[in-house]
Amino acid sequence: MGLLERLRKDWFMVGIVVVIAGAKLEPAVGVNAGPLKPEITVTYIAVAIIFFNSGLSLKTEIADGRLHASPCVFCSDFNQGSWWE
Repeated sequence: MGLLERLRKDWFMVGIVVVIAGAKLEPAVGVNAGPLKPEITVTYIAVAIIFFNSGLSLKTEIADGRLHASPCVFCSDFNQGSWWE
């Protein structure tokens, strides 16, 4: 197994090492109110990407079942809420 083939196989680990080395060399990039604005990017964008990625990895059977149950729950909640009017 050559070096290039090994790097292609373990690209994620290589990327993590590169990012950690970059953070060690230039820590001012990630400070609060710095160029990356971690108070915004981590709080909103990173969390949204994580949930979006998790949604993409769902099996379609699970997603179809939840999509079917969602309108039923909404309709029953809406009907019960209108009883008081």
